[in-house]
Amino acid sequence: MRTYLVTGGAGFIGSNYIHYMFDKYGDSIRIINVDKLTYAGNLENLKDIENRDNYTFVKADICDKEAIEKIFAENDIDRVVHFAAESHVDRSIRNPEIFVKTNVLGTAVMLNAAKAAWENPDGTFKEDKRFLHVSTDEVYGSLPDDESAFFYETTPIDPHSPYSSSKAGSDMLVKAYIDTYHFPANITNCSNNYGPYQFPEKLIPLIINNALAGKKLPVYGDGKNVRDWLYVMDHAKGIDMVQENGRLGERYNIGGHNEKQNIEIINIIIETLQELLPDSDPRKKNVSKDLITYVEDRKGHDRRYAIAPDKIKEELGWYPETMFKDGIRLTIKWYLENMEWMENVTSGDYQKYYEAMYSGR
Repeated sequence: MRTYLVTGGAGFIGSNYIHYMFDKYGDSIRIINVDKLTYAGNLENLKDIENRDNYTFVKADICDKEAIEKIFAENDIDRVVHFAAESHVDRSIRNPEIFVKTNVLGTAVMLNAAKAAWENPDGTFKEDKRFLHVSTDEVYGSLPDDESAFFYETTPIDPHSPYSSSKAGSDMLVKAYIDTYHFPANITNCSNNYGPYQFPEKLIPLIINNALAGKKLPVYGDGKNVRDWLYVMDHAKGIDMVQENGRLGERYNIGGHNEKQNIEIINIIIETLQELLPDSDPRKKNVSKDLITYVEDRKGHDRRYAIAPDKIKEELGWYPETMFKDGIRLTIKWYLENMEWMENVTSGDYQKYYEAMYSGR
């Protein structure tokens, strides 16, 4: 039985990936989920699998060298899928040190632990061991408003926020281990994910939650910043394909081919909520485009992201299967059907954070 060590598996993308893997492989794999359970890590995301015999949760910080080495010592790890990271740009602008510590130092701890466990005395590595570092398109910087311009794996790294800089640093660290030690690793860079279990500091669940409550819908700047949207289960499939069949040492871009301006996303969410909510639901009266509120633009706000998944399509046969018009409906329906989950994650510290981010703007 192949054993996967998934870091950050209680978070948005990590928990969806774990669901995808069990749906695909069932009892033929074992997953060890390591998560610190910060504000964005939520074990409710994995309630339906927590009692599986082939699933183990370990509460640990990836920066804790002893804890990570202990996991490798006690288990024969075949695959590492490294999601764990601080991931919100606004938070990075306020507290960059936290992002450097988790995203760079934490990645170094993971790399060193895997290297020590997998390395043979002659400096080669045991067969069929692979490390996959999950990163972001934000490391590439910003594109011009030119529909022919895309991020490729060969695009120079040019991060602009503390978050993207810390992710670029971790990317380069993985690359250094590949180049220096011939460490068996891959890097994936994805576009903006959306789907179930996403913490509502990110655009789509934030707008859904606020619109249902009749709260203002904050829009940075002129709202015309463009992002490429990728349904999270398509991303999970891409990660699995790279992990199993990607050429070792290579970087693969995973993009959705769904470019939208932020203001377009907000209008689509409002229109879809108005369509899906029955007239008998009192929240329907709250949902209005009048809630849209333009706020001061984010510092260093990248104008456009668009990622070309040509390489992963040509080499591995992956492509984004979920059109945005379908994925956004699936996502909104999930949130409408899981409002208790939303209420649980939007209490306490999240509310304090939200006020600090958007009050007075």
